[in-house]
Parts: sequence; structure tokens; C-alpha cells
Amino acid sequence: MPKHSSTIALVTGAAHGIGRAIALHLAREGAAVAVIDLDAAGAAATAALLTAEGHRAFATSADITDMAGLTTAIDACEAALGAITLLVNNAAFTDAGNLGGIGLEAWHREVDVNLNGSYHCLRALLPRMQARGAGVVVNIASVNGLRYFGNPAYSAAKAGLINLTQSVASEYGRYGIRCNAVLPGSVRTENASWQIRQQKDPAVFEKLARWYPMGRVAEPEDVAKAVSFLASDDASYITGVALPVDGGLLAGMNVMIGEFILES
Repeated sequence: MPKHSSTIALVTGAAHGIGRAIALHLAREGAAVAVIDLDAAGAAATAALLTAEGHRAFATSADITDMAGLTTAIDACEAALGAITLLVNNAAFTDAGNLGGIGLEAWHREVDVNLNGSYHCLRALLPRMQARGAGVVVNIASVNGLRYFGNPAYSAAKAGLINLTQSVASEYGRYGIRCNAVLPGSVRTENASWQIRQQKDPAVFEKLARWYPMGRVAEPEDVAKAVSFLASDDASYITGVALPVDGGLLAGMNVMIGEFILES
């Protein structure tokens, strides 16, 4: 029996990158997958990939910062596929900047998408899950939520998402709802922020790899596998966890150890 044969998943921000990888992985493990993204064409393309493989899928466009529009989109997803049993809060946005240079509008936009948007999805779906007595949430946070690696607004929002994960786990466990977070490090995707960095330095991923004890940055599938595990019955007694999927980045300063400590 496929791991997610009874799962009806909603994956936000699944038009490309990590979200698309999560949608594909869950579908290949038996899940029906609803895709929500601001990019309507990208969401439709992801759903088309799933249906071409014989999976049940549905796509719609919504801005997760717009509660009313988001609720309408979720209603459409449930009408098409059935009651959502798994929410993957993946939609995210960042515009690289430092604390002194980021504008007020840019700060609010990053917090609105990366934290408030996930809260909106929870606000829409938690009462439905509670009424049914079951549900799973996996939030895609970041190692930036535990350590500062740049992008201060993004980092602050992801720290908030980790705490929000713990809040849901604590308050809704009694209703049969689990909530965990996955914390990726650098992931090789083609999103806008990485494209900008690659234009400046085509070898950016190779340079980043030296900071990771496993010697590489993550692929989107690495994150998808962690999501699938936390969403499955194999993790039925795991809730409130913030799981790094970071190749050992948070375990220690690998480059510092190699260049300063072990050579001393």
C-alpha cells in the first residue's frame, strides 16, 4: 500500500522548485494533490505533470496574503479532491537585503508572505481538520529561523513560523492534528533569488557546498522526502518538531574547524 494512499494534500507555492518536488513526491506515494500558487500557469503545469503520471491533482491560483481569496481557493480544492488531510505550507518569498538597507514595504512583504500567509492557510484549514478529528501540517521553515544567514526579514519570519508550528502542535494535538516544520539549508532551485545570485556568480552553489559537512547543497527532493516522512503514519507520534534538512550546516562551522582548529 503506498505511504500516502489516503492523503489529500494541499501544497502551497508548488508552481516550481521545492513545492513542485513535494507535490510530485507525495503524488508518487499515493496522495491526491491540490496545488495553490500565485503563478497560475506554473500551478497548472505542476498539476499537469501529476495527472500525466496518472495521479489525482487540482490547481488553482491564490495569493496567500489575501484571506478571502485563499479561502475560496481552498474550497475549490476540497470540492475537486475531497477534504484536505495534509497542509504543506511551502509558499515563500525573499528579496536579499541587510537590516539597514531593507525598506519598510519590503520588510512587511516578506513577513506577510513567509509568516502571515502560512497563518492564513492554518486559519482556513485547522477548524476543518478539528471537526474531522485528524489532520497533518508540515511547515517549510528554514535554518534561517534558527541562525542568521542573511535576509533579516525572511529570517525573522521563518523564526516566527517555527514558533507557530509549536503553537499548533501544542493547541491542536488533542484534536488529532500534528504539526511539524522542515528547515532546509541552501536548496538548488531556479527561484528568482538564486537566479540573481547565479548571474553574479555562476559557481555560487559550488562555493556554498564547502560550508556543508556533506559537501553539497540540497536538492528539492531532499526536502520532499522529509515532508513525506513527517506527513506519514511513520511519524504518528512526532509533533512540534523543527527538523533541519541542511546537510549538517547547523551542526557546526565546518569551514572554521577545517581552516583554524584542526590545522592549529
